[in-house]
Amino acid sequence: MDGFVARHFTWPGTLRLHRAAFGRDILRAPCNVVLSPVLVLSRVGAALFRRVGWVRWAEWLSRRRILLPTAVSRRVEILLAAELLDLAPAGVVDPGDPDTLARAVLEAPQLRAAFRDCASPDAAHGLAQRIEGAVGEYAGTRSAVAEITVTACVLVVGALVFQALTPGMISMAPGVADALARSTAIASFPLGETLGGAWYGIFGIGASPWLIGATVAASVMAGSVFAAFAGIVADPVQSLAGIHRRRLARLLDTLEADIAGRRDRPFTAREHIYARAFDLWDAAASAFRLFRN
Repeated sequence: MDGFVARHFTWPGTLRLHRAAFGRDILRAPCNVVLSPVLVLSRVGAALFRRVGWVRWAEWLSRRRILLPTAVSRRVEILLAAELLDLAPAGVVDPGDPDTLARAVLEAPQLRAAFRDCASPDAAHGLAQRIEGAVGEYAGTRSAVAEITVTACVLVVGALVFQALTPGMISMAPGVADALARSTAIASFPLGETLGGAWYGIFGIGASPWLIGATVAASVMAGSVFAAFAGIVADPVQSLAGIHRRRLARLLDTLEADIAGRRDRPFTAREHIYARAFDLWDAAASAFRLFRN
């Protein structure tokens, strides 16, 4: 695990990994931000079903891949299968083929005994799906970590530029809109920009609702695009803190339990829950500012 993390989640490995993000990943990132709450609800529902004994429904929900697979996440899946799990040679798996991970799992020599020990072909197919799903769930954590990274950057920018607590793009947008409105008003002041700056420094000017709405939309889109490359910053930090290693250890524990016939250790991407907590904080901060004004 240490070698895998060092090769792919520190510089320059993470830079090579994120070369795949140029292209459609920039479009997929905003969609995944919207789909993330649905993913959290599905995983919470799976946990509740598992607790009350509805294992079949829990597994069905757990296997739903809500997020759009990005080129970077597919690359991570391929690297896991080829290097860490040793399921297939690196040249056999194709990042451009959406079924390549499933074939690597089904054709892996070290899993043949586990598939033979299954009670039926359906049970063997279910085991393969659980292995593939766990690897996909691990790769999908990158989307949530990217959102958390964007939120951390927004917090820093809000504190330094606006001297305000901005836990998300929505709460930062009014400050950006006010700054845009003020600079536009100063530039168009009849007596010149110097007197305009003095005038609006005394009396002030607020952004219109339309400008605030447009700024919110533009900020959210810009943050989503930045999220496609946020791993370049987040990966080395997580490697240094040991987060990547612990997450990989949880994945291996889940795979070992599945192969042994136990289903009591599903891989759960906690990072999605943390990202949604920041969303709630952002919404609460925005609502507080709205009602205060």
